[in-house]
Amino acid sequence: MTNRSVAPASANPLLDTRGAAAYLGLRPATLESWRYTGGPAGGGPPYIALGRRRIRYRRADLDAWLESRTRRSTSDPGPGDGD
Repeated sequence: MTNRSVAPASANPLLDTRGAAAYLGLRPATLESWRYTGGPAGGGPPYIALGRRRIRYRRADLDAWLESRTRRSTSDPGPGDGD
């Protein structure tokens, strides 16, 4: 038996579309649409395709996506959004 150092599953769980949508406060259909269309300006959150109908999201990716969309004011274009 080998001694492997593996992070616990709860450290960065994979969420299905329903779980990711709930975490983000969105409808699952919104994430499904964003996967098809590319999402809002700047794109939707990254996802993992484990199969044709097995889509998963990393919580860390969702957090990073949320952080990238954080603005200080309505005139703040965010990183890379302005010229």
